[in-house]
Amino acid sequence: MNKAKFTLFVLICFFYLNTSAQESKKDYSEAFKIIEVWLDAQKDYEKLPGISAAIIKDQEIIWSGAFGKANIEADVNTETTTICSICSISKLFTATAIMKLYDEGKLRLDDKVSDLLPWYNLDQKYSESGPITVRTLLTHSSGLPREANFPYWTGPDFPFPSKEEIKKELGNQETLYPASTYFQYSNLGLTLLGEIVEQVAGVSFTEYVEEHIIKPLQLNDTRTQLPENLYGSQLAIGYSSLNREGQRKKVKLFQANGITAAAGFSSNVLDLGKFASWQFRLLDSTITEIIKPSTLKYMQQVHWTDPDWKTTWGLGFAVSKGSDETKWVSHGGSCPGYRSGIQLNPKSKMAYAVMINANGTNPHKYAMEMHAILNKVKEESKNGKVIGTSKKDMTEYTGYYSNQPWGSESYISSWEGKLVLLRLPSQSPAKSMIFLKHVKGDSFQKIRKDEEPGEMIIFERDETGKITKYSQHGNYSNKTRN
Repeated sequence: MNKAKFTLFVLICFFYLNTSAQESKKDYSEAFKIIEVWLDAQKDYEKLPGISAAIIKDQEIIWSGAFGKANIEADVNTETTTICSICSISKLFTATAIMKLYDEGKLRLDDKVSDLLPWYNLDQKYSESGPITVRTLLTHSSGLPREANFPYWTGPDFPFPSKEEIKKELGNQETLYPASTYFQYSNLGLTLLGEIVEQVAGVSFTEYVEEHIIKPLQLNDTRTQLPENLYGSQLAIGYSSLNREGQRKKVKLFQANGITAAAGFSSNVLDLGKFASWQFRLLDSTITEIIKPSTLKYMQQVHWTDPDWKTTWGLGFAVSKGSDETKWVSHGGSCPGYRSGIQLNPKSKMAYAVMINANGTNPHKYAMEMHAILNKVKEESKNGKVIGTSKKDMTEYTGYYSNQPWGSESYISSWEGKLVLLRLPSQSPAKSMIFLKHVKGDSFQKIRKDEEPGEMIIFERDETGKITKYSQHGNYSNKTRN
């Protein structure tokens, strides 16, 4: 290596190490407070029984929180250890099991399902169709119908069929589209992948996943079913979407039975955090851990793009481009009484896991808004402070303020030497955060989105010196609590 190339190499290494060091100096503590206030408020305003969440940075869960009730009737609080159905996130474990068998040379992605499952007899409606393969099942492009031929999403009993019932009824079903034509999400397809795991591995699906994925990753609260003995305590009770009376009704406990591989698993946000950390670890490695690093990278590439150019899918994973123009891999879950989601950004090594024990809500929204809030945190300078911050203690200004009757309430918190005002409830908290720069005394000035100064916010005190209200354009918002 000549001198010029060596110098360039040193500079690149220095830049990389310096960037990494700066990234590690980000202080998220104030952002975590905003996230906690926001989630707690949304829980009340959206009448969610309970919500738990975790934020993962590479190999560490850097924040986790839980709000509300796992069991409203028995007054059991939701905890970060609370278990919920993760429903379709189960598919990621099934896909990993398939790809482990692929790594071992026991199946190929272009193997026909009919060759792997001798009893497969679903009617191919289209003579011009290409083959239905392992790959098309993983990418939901097989043309199979969404469900097995049973009404198992119908309450109040949710009659999920057994494996034997699904097999018996399969011959009475037919393809919806020719293979490799359209994206059609299919629980039936992932159910068949679970059957392929059993057929190829020679053991039950549950035994294979527990032995080769769950135990090695020490996912101690992850199971291929819902633990009925914990129902109402560590296993949250599931509740319905809101009815017209603004109520959520208790939903009957279910077991996915024959479609376990597609929707039967249960877990908590801490275990999903471990699952995310394993992926980040493997993507950075050259050593096989359950599957090869190259295999996980392959799974998280786009393998199917729908003709509308809007739906893209990997091998088991949803793969998409975020608003930050980087790749996100994810999966959501929706089962009777439960919603869940896991979103991972392989570039930043940030991941978000969210669980809610109710239907009619959107875990993906919560995950992406948490990410957007963290993105507002600035890097610290060498002396450990964010450039341009005030030395004034902001603690006494923080708390909840009433906006009635025009709005519900606002929360004011400290943020990098300033104040931040967040109106509650908020569907987009990161966008609606208003920053206040200290001017003098108890006077602050709004900072516009273009960084220009805005109107004044003036806090007022009672006779004891405590902050009791703030005024803007001559009108007051009273402080209700810290």
